[in-house]
Parts: sequence; structure tokens; C-alpha cells
Amino acid sequence: MTPSVLFVCVHNAGRSQMAAGWLRHLAGDAVEVRSAGSLPGDRVNPAAVEAMAEVGIDISGQQPKVLTTDAVEASDVVVTMGCGDACPVFPGTRYLDWPLDDPAGRGVEAVRPIRDEIEEKIRGLLAELGVTARG
Repeated sequence: MTPSVLFVCVHNAGRSQMAAGWLRHLAGDAVEVRSAGSLPGDRVNPAAVEAMAEVGIDISGQQPKVLTTDAVEASDVVVTMGCGDACPVFPGTRYLDWPLDDPAGRGVEAVRPIRDEIEEKIRGLLAELGVTARG
């Protein structure tokens, strides 16, 4: 069975989009990837798009999505990134909280270290899931 991972942050415009981009890039079809926000923004953070493009990952076509109960319930692992109590909790679902700086309103220089920290966390998550990272 393919594990599914949901990344959640408030606006679904920066951290969760970068995390989803990394997971898609490193896991391919081995993991089902979702992302959402409790108060989704109107577009993905341009600095996050630029920072990811620098490492060859295109998230420019992504759109912030609202967090739904169904998305949480359908996921094996839910990774929150600063949304606190906005995430519904279901038995049998694994929850991780990654305290990452919010890239909102910051330039690409400030987003790069967040991007790199997310990559490390994604590689660790893949190892826990028993999925071999590509590249």
C-alpha cells in the first residue's frame, strides 16, 4: 500500500508547498502527497517558488487548498507546520509537527534555509516510511 502524507500550514503557500514539492521529487509515485491550509492564501509564495526552482523543483503550478477533514482522514501521516489547533485529529493517523520559520513576506535569501531544513526532514520521513529517496 502506498503511504499518504498531508502537509498542513496556515496559508498552504510556503512551507507545506515546499515540503510537498520535495516529497514528490524525492519519492516519485512511492508516496501519495497532499498539502492544505487552514486559511489558504490566494497563491503560492513567489520566494518559495524561486527557492525550489533553484534546486530544480517546480511548484509554480500549485494552488493553495483548504484543509478538509476528508484529506486528514485519508492520510497516513499528517505533518503540521505551525497551524496548531486547526488540524482535526483522527485515531490511527500519525501526526508530526515541524516547527519551521514562516517564509511569508520574506525574500528568497530567507527562504533558502527553510527549504534546506524541509529537505532534511523529508529525507528523514522517507527513511521512516521505508521509501528510498531518489537523488
